[in-house]
Amino acid sequence: MPQTVDTKRVKDRRQLRFDSVAAVLNDLALIDASARAGTLRHSGNWSPSQILAHLASFIEFAYDGYPPSMSSPPWIIKLILKGMKKRYLYRSLPVGVRIPKVPGGTVGADDGPYDVASARLRRALGRLRASPPHRTNPIFGPLTPAEWTSLHCRHCELHFSFLHPD
Repeated sequence: MPQTVDTKRVKDRRQLRFDSVAAVLNDLALIDASARAGTLRHSGNWSPSQILAHLASFIEFAYDGYPPSMSSPPWIIKLILKGMKKRYLYRSLPVGVRIPKVPGGTVGADDGPYDVASARLRRALGRLRASPPHRTNPIFGPLTPAEWTSLHCRHCELHFSFLHPD
């Protein structure tokens, strides 16, 4: 089993700020080009395909429903995080967070072929750009279309920061 790194201590993360789904797609195009060229480097614990699959999963959950392990977080977690909603929507998401009582600390970080994960993320981002999710976020409650976009942009910033296209 490969040794895991404390992602809070990874020093070579990219500093990113996405203000739209289009900005995420532009960076994904750079990442895809680097992956095709064989020059994509990643830091942290996940492969590039795991990162893309995880991001796609979280966008899909907002439309298709959250898995049972995430659909009803403990009230104390909801209380704490609801108070941080604006920070998470408009500043940044924290590094190294693990979802309590979820094996591995998260869901959706399935490893597989890079091109499959990239296509899946592109489809999910296209869906987000076309219309906002209709589900209620299990932590923050109902979100406006702009808040949904902002939340997913922050999530992409966090995880794309571990990907280093040439």
